[in-house]
Amino acid sequence: MLLLTGVSPEEQARNRFQSELEFVQCLANPNYLNFLAQRGFLRERPFINYLKYLLYWKEPEYAKRVKRQVLNATSLLFTETLFTQHFRRLQSALQKQK
Repeated sequence: MLLLTGVSPEEQARNRFQSELEFVQCLANPNYLNFLAQRGFLRERPFINYLKYLLYWKEPEYAKRVKRQVLNATSLLFTETLFTQHFRRLQSALQKQK
């Protein structure tokens, strides 16, 4: 079955999976985390909900798909840490001091 966009549901699922994998890997970069904090993403409920959703990457069947083990552990740790309100408040407070 093709959707109006001409992309099959399987292709859409594959694209979504790849995009989410790349985003989780980006969360291992402290500079990117700083960028997110500076732009106020860490205070936005939709973004927080998305981080919560991404915690499925901690499941072994998904975690093994992250290419490098160190990056895997780091990005999953940051994903979980970003979900905590204490961390987001601390990061926002640091940004206000700059």
